[in-house]
Amino acid sequence: EALPLAVSALLPAFMFPLFGIMASKEVASAYFKDFHLLLIGVICLAASIEKWNFHRRVALRMVMLVGVNPAWLTLGFMVSCSFLSMWLSNTSAAAMVMPIVEAVAQQIVRAEAEVDALEMSYSNGSTNPALELDGRCIKSREDKYNGIFKVMCLCIAYSATIGGLTTITGTSTNLIFAEHFNTRYPDCQCINFGSWFILSIPITVIILLLSWVWLQWLFLGFDFKSMFKCGKEKTAREQASAQVIQEEYKKLGPISYPEIVTLVLFILMTLLWFTRDPGFIPGWSSLFPEYKGFATDSTTALVIGLLFFIIPAKTLSKTSNGENTVFGYTPLITWKEFQSCMPWEIAILVGGGFALADGCEVSNLSAWVGNKLTPLGSLPLWLIILISCLIVTSVTEVASNPATITIFLPILSPLAEAIHVNPLLILIPATLCTSFAFLLPVANPANAIVFSYGHLTIMDMVKAGLGINIIGVAAVMLGIMTWIVPIFDLYTYPSWAPVISSTNSTRL
Repeated sequence: EALPLAVSALLPAFMFPLFGIMASKEVASAYFKDFHLLLIGVICLAASIEKWNFHRRVALRMVMLVGVNPAWLTLGFMVSCSFLSMWLSNTSAAAMVMPIVEAVAQQIVRAEAEVDALEMSYSNGSTNPALELDGRCIKSREDKYNGIFKVMCLCIAYSATIGGLTTITGTSTNLIFAEHFNTRYPDCQCINFGSWFILSIPITVIILLLSWVWLQWLFLGFDFKSMFKCGKEKTAREQASAQVIQEEYKKLGPISYPEIVTLVLFILMTLLWFTRDPGFIPGWSSLFPEYKGFATDSTTALVIGLLFFIIPAKTLSKTSNGENTVFGYTPLITWKEFQSCMPWEIAILVGGGFALADGCEVSNLSAWVGNKLTPLGSLPLWLIILISCLIVTSVTEVASNPATITIFLPILSPLAEAIHVNPLLILIPATLCTSFAFLLPVANPANAIVFSYGHLTIMDMVKAGLGINIIGVAAVMLGIMTWIVPIFDLYTYPSWAPVISSTNSTRL
């Protein structure tokens, strides 16, 4: 990143015309697509959620539901952070939940330290064999406290990324894939909000649960007995956790009018996304048969997003004589608040990716790369998928996720066509694995935010992240070979993909 990513993404805009690859007007049209309208609608929702602190209410309520046992508490934070990152950016989700996690962890350690000090004062002046191992006990306690901080920090960093896998809008890599796919294969309208959610939710759940087990085992040990023991009296640590979470929740006060409106619009947006074209039943888009394909997920996002600029943030209140009080009209979000949340860097980066993909097509570079990769057709299909997953997982650790997916999509699409397999069979796993940037603090912004709190070393993140990378790739391979196959009929070469004559055969 010698230049900012967005600046680098502008290179095709002047280099393609200068080298005679594409006209300037054609390149410019690639920089603003349907994707950008979808992003604008989603950011309107995210801006309102952040402005009215609705994210804190959701996170704290979810944690309160799972209880305060340290292991369950960690899972509660992971679930709440994952849920938030489905709808907000992974960076925003981590930045929102991390201060709450830090407060809870500090309170736990403080409470345990007080209990330890109390035990020491009771034993002062009396013979206590445990005190002979005082130095060893203190060291053990310090390790335990460090373990608590490490687990809670890493659970936020990783769950913010894992949750983003679930929805098309959850992470920029999913959005880039959807736009690339729908542009390259316009006759296939199979990738939408509903179909992506169905294929990805089992993968997300598997990775989230196994990551939770892995982090617990790596830093704290995993005691199934104490976790599932019913009626056990709460420890000082559990009481401290419950207290700090309840205090944080009380500070929010009763749910406000803007929060209720934001929740209603959020539910409405989600329902409209799911029901536009669910596949198994006719969706609301079928009400307009003469305009098939006109309305997309971005249409829904924009309609709801527009309402955030119209609906007032305050209700009319009546005085004692029944007259309405006058108040200054303020919408749920203002344009300045929207601008502060809008990731313009991602918007330009994605546009540059589309321009690059168009250039690859026009110059026949994609076809050339596809022909060079046809010898891979002699390998078993599962091995081709695994190799592509491992390559993108490795590259995304040192390059940004959007840049990685932008580079690989124009290469993997012609590869699938050249070896005559359904392009989704290679593109879906590669897209999911592009998000698996778990190893280093610089691998993605969520990791950097968590690392900045100072409780982790790079080796902590590498050890934990390596295990979660393996879990992630294994879960994706399981999904693409089982439940995802019937959703898109993956073992049949589709009519919407171009037919390229090839002598290579692919075997499962």
